[in-house]
Amino acid sequence: MIRAGRLKYAQTLAGLAAHLGVAPGTLRNKGLHIQEGHPAPISSPTARAILWDSEQTAAFHAGRPVPPLPQTDDDEDLLDLHEAAAELGVATASWRVYKKHPLLAEHMVMVPKEGGTEHWPRRAVRAFKDSRPGQGAGGGRRTGSGDMVPRDQILPRIGELLDENPEVTLTEVSDILGVAKFPTAQAGLVQARGLRIADRVEADPDLDPAEAAERLGYPRATHKGAVAAARAELHARSAVPYLQGVADALARAGLAEPVQVQIRQLAGGHLAAAVPLVAGQDVPALVWDERYGWRTAVSRRHPIGKDTGTRPEGEGIRYLATGTRPEPEDLLVAFTGEEKQR
Repeated sequence: MIRAGRLKYAQTLAGLAAHLGVAPGTLRNKGLHIQEGHPAPISSPTARAILWDSEQTAAFHAGRPVPPLPQTDDDEDLLDLHEAAAELGVATASWRVYKKHPLLAEHMVMVPKEGGTEHWPRRAVRAFKDSRPGQGAGGGRRTGSGDMVPRDQILPRIGELLDENPEVTLTEVSDILGVAKFPTAQAGLVQARGLRIADRVEADPDLDPAEAAERLGYPRATHKGAVAAARAELHARSAVPYLQGVADALARAGLAEPVQVQIRQLAGGHLAAAVPLVAGQDVPALVWDERYGWRTAVSRRHPIGKDTGTRPEGEGIRYLATGTRPEPEDLLVAFTGEEKQR
């Protein structure tokens, strides 16, 4: 680590070579930085880039006594990612996820400034640790408290965490985003993994969802739920071209506004979708259910209605055309024909 107040002394291998008046390659070949008695690096042993304290190296190469560095931890110490992860008590892979949190990102320091490595003040890491739900004095989300991230942003944010670390845990998602573990973080993780598995399978149709989960690096314990979510997503996507074709045909006929069809998954994984009709029609929308085909709706706000597991019937509900996927033209004839007979 870079001890408090000593950032100005942080020295790279190139900086050490320049101080000695040799090329970096010469320094490495001659082992000038690893000779007996040479000051130890101040970077962690697993750091990508090695750093030294230039005051120490200058003294050593001038034949003077090497001044000691402070040994007491200070809030202003600068920690690299390995040291920051250790301070927080998490794996390095988890830190790569946590570091994007605003409480940490705003305090990140590059050493050196150009092309350097990331460091964080110890105080920032400690403050983040204390702020994590369930951590530190007063930590933890109050019972019944709302999620910190807006609902429509939760899935994209979880996706970002997965892209950074495929093995991100339920606890980490909950802590980083400030959302409830159950059901928010749990359901979001399953859905986000399922979406990415579906994307991978779409890109390579010969790939099985379980194989896609393996290639994406998802922990084996998460495969069952994620693969099920992926299969449901792929099933829904398979219906989109047909449903969008019907919606576009209705729009061209002046019966509906141009819309992008939204598919809803009912209990049991059954698919349904609704196409709102323009004002002036006798019904507010047409509804498609993969079990029963097309029908008219009686409500504009909730056209699909509650799924009871049985075929919807009642006043205002009429089934159109034949089969569950009639051609758009056949559906138009059935709908407008019935309208003319009324």
